[in-house]
Amino acid sequence: MRAARALLELRRWGATLAGGYASAAARSPDAIALVDERGALTFGEVNERAELIARALVADGIEPGDDVALLARNGRGFVLAATAAGRAGAGLLLLNTGFAAPQLADVVEREGAVAILCDAEFEHLADAAPGIPRYFTDGGAGDSLEALIARGRALAPLSPPPAPGRTTVLTSGTTGTPKGARRAAPARALGAVAAVISRIPLRAGERTVIAAPMFHSWGLAHLTLGLALRSTLVMRRRFDPLATLRDVADNRASALVIVPVMLQRMLELPAGEREALDLSSLRVIAASGSALPGELATRAMDEFGDVLYNLYGSTEVAWATIATPRQLRAAPGTAGTPPVGTAVRLLDEDGRPVPRGRTGRIFVGNPLQFEGYTGGGGKQVLDGLMSTGDVGHFDGAGRLFVDGRDDEMIVSGGENVFPREVEDLIAAHPDVLDVAVVGVQDEEFGQRLAAYVVLRTPGALDESAVQEHVRANLARFKVPREVRFLASLPRNETGKVVRRLLGD
Repeated sequence: MRAARALLELRRWGATLAGGYASAAARSPDAIALVDERGALTFGEVNERAELIARALVADGIEPGDDVALLARNGRGFVLAATAAGRAGAGLLLLNTGFAAPQLADVVEREGAVAILCDAEFEHLADAAPGIPRYFTDGGAGDSLEALIARGRALAPLSPPPAPGRTTVLTSGTTGTPKGARRAAPARALGAVAAVISRIPLRAGERTVIAAPMFHSWGLAHLTLGLALRSTLVMRRRFDPLATLRDVADNRASALVIVPVMLQRMLELPAGEREALDLSSLRVIAASGSALPGELATRAMDEFGDVLYNLYGSTEVAWATIATPRQLRAAPGTAGTPPVGTAVRLLDEDGRPVPRGRTGRIFVGNPLQFEGYTGGGGKQVLDGLMSTGDVGHFDGAGRLFVDGRDDEMIVSGGENVFPREVEDLIAAHPDVLDVAVVGVQDEEFGQRLAAYVVLRTPGALDESAVQEHVRANLARFKVPREVRFLASLPRNETGKVVRRLLGD
């Protein structure tokens, strides 16, 4: 009976967060849906609260097809606000918690958001968009979610909207202004779940710690995937390496969702702090969002066991390939192979396939490609496959390696160099904690390679030592002509290096 009702709710509300929580509440109302710093909520509680919030939003004039902006850290506020928007039929614009006020104002105006739902700590950012109604996801001086819930109790229940709202995720903006990538509710949601769990052994009803930010594709994917599996999702507002590992231990979580820089910070913890925690329940560490250096993957598996899975994809194409622990052991640095229902091809500038071992542009086909940028335009599509904007090669075993972005190729003295190969080599040096390689203008060579290096111990290496390390392992033209030492690299909220902040 409950299973039939759950299916009915999913049909009524569609393959959205609203539909997922309505379905889960019908089937398992008392099961724990999420755990955050404020405690636990069941599926029934999430569904009821989201419905009440949605009633109040509709009463305030938000209509199906409107877009509302959400600026919130991981936690119940994010989940309730996003689910309520879906019940109201509104589209969801996910804002980066690392935005400055001018960025927020530009994006909200460009995307036409009619309201902002934000954590109270971001009130000063919302002030940059005057005249737009705002609601606070965790308290605040104005309407909070609790106030909306109270108002919603006196209002009539909502019927499902005529069409589900679309979700707009912003691109990383590491080289310029973030673009809005719009994606409709997936008509083939089960196919998307099947593709991921065909390689990453997530199971229904278990506990997953989501440390990756949910405003971006990777964290959002595991919010929706965990809901499909009726998993308990554990989250906290700010990432802290030790606290996150404690969340795994305390909740006996089987999966941990991260971006690679988080993994790096966990491995920087004193060994005694990690060893004091019982992490034996952990079967999956799922990483994505930025490049995973081979050396980091190996260290992580040596520490936590062979439980690391690396998904390569983008905001626009969703997933492309997934690397399993066995593949990462055999070929550190690989992005893996395509999961079920996914096609990946490497093409040259004329759209022709390149031979195995040769570098080509990466094109992907799967059920969740985005619809296009909200400002117009999109990624190149050939034979139904969409460009990721990256270049890479397949090795002899058919494993994909991502060599870099096609717009990051550096032409130095007539030779083509992709930074990723140089970065991976420098990162493997035992004295190096972090590194980024970029091209800077050079009057003689057109461009020259510059390496920005973060050392584990300041002064452990100098410029000549880094250059000699590269010279001993790579071609002469791949040796950085200058090496600059930094205390840290500029990274965004999803862990990607903001390259436009490097260089001259």
